[in-house]
Amino acid sequence: MRSKWLVGVAVALALSLMIGVGVAPAQEPVRVGLPVPLTGFVAESAREMVEGFQLYLEQSGQKLGGRPVHVIIEDTEAQPQNALTKMRKLVEQDKVHLVVGYLLAFEGYAVRDYVDKNRVPLFLPIVAADDLTQRKRSPYIVRMTWTSSQPNHPLGEYASKTLKYRRMVTVGQDYAFGWENVGGFHRTFEQAGGKIVQKIWAPIGTADYAPYIAQIRRDVDAVYALLVGADIPRFVKQYQEFGLKGKIPLIGGNILTDEDVLSHMGAEAEGVITSHTYAATLKRAENQKFVEAFRARFKKDPSYYAEGMYTAALWLDRAIKMAGSVEDPLKLIGAVKKADLRDAPRGPLKLDEYNNPVETVYLRRVVKGPRGMENEVIGSIPNVSQFWTFNPAQYLGNPPYSRDFPPCGNCK
Repeated sequence: MRSKWLVGVAVALALSLMIGVGVAPAQEPVRVGLPVPLTGFVAESAREMVEGFQLYLEQSGQKLGGRPVHVIIEDTEAQPQNALTKMRKLVEQDKVHLVVGYLLAFEGYAVRDYVDKNRVPLFLPIVAADDLTQRKRSPYIVRMTWTSSQPNHPLGEYASKTLKYRRMVTVGQDYAFGWENVGGFHRTFEQAGGKIVQKIWAPIGTADYAPYIAQIRRDVDAVYALLVGADIPRFVKQYQEFGLKGKIPLIGGNILTDEDVLSHMGAEAEGVITSHTYAATLKRAENQKFVEAFRARFKKDPSYYAEGMYTAALWLDRAIKMAGSVEDPLKLIGAVKKADLRDAPRGPLKLDEYNNPVETVYLRRVVKGPRGMENEVIGSIPNVSQFWTFNPAQYLGNPPYSRDFPPCGNCK
């Protein structure tokens, strides 16, 4: 099924490219590498990434910056070694001008050194791995989304100051993305007066969350969870089956209730609060126009995976037009930094000096809407930096968020 879908997208892009070349035969196409994990536990999210990028190209006449586009899609199969293999193939064999894609934190970390050494302009609309725009930043890497911890910093403060939670348990997946999400929440929750009294880690692809949910302390005010892909509906459903829904509130990191997983959940997700930079229900004219177009084209609500790639294409379109070329990586990235993104579907975007967006974080609650479960926006925090309210130099002087940082001084 996945291979047939991929072939269909590739054919559609190829046909559009032929049309574009016919219009402007003197222009060399912009060769774009699009590596995503179309196989594995995040395959559905990866497909939405391609669909978001595809939608923008269809709207722009298959052009970026006025030039026809040749998109080369590669399946990383959610394996870090494949992420690097596909990067090498795209750069050395396909001679791409730029790479935009990847989904998982370990994919971004796997290609970081190759990109930096070979001066490959890499645009990350989804990969949130903190250090790619912090301690391991490169002038050739631009993030077009949030860092893993970025939307969790305001959520930790909100949980303590507004929701009045005092004692919490965190449940996260045991790899960089999980550590960084939980770490950001843990740090600001305790800074605002709360206490994390237990941290539970589960491996990616956990088939049964019962053993982990059974460990959750019952003497707490709430549980914070951050999981990925197909693991999310399993966890949320089993949380309800254990009788915890209605007794211990569940809140979570952004993608816990992203639109791509909400479509697989029902009443078990109702009431869950998350923080994110996007919601399909966001009442911005630009977003409503995007959502309408995505629904018409793909018969579903867009998730942030789709919006992130759509916005990346919009951003690149304007930057390439401004730069006048794609052959000079740093000139292109310089144009990306200057491009005006006040009208992105999710809200205004600008890059900090570390090539990471400063943007609005929305507080969302799952409610039952006319189309099923949806994220209702209940608050917003504008101009959120990857460093939150911390001094960047001091922030970077700390260890990166990990299994052990921040330390769990209140865990017993």
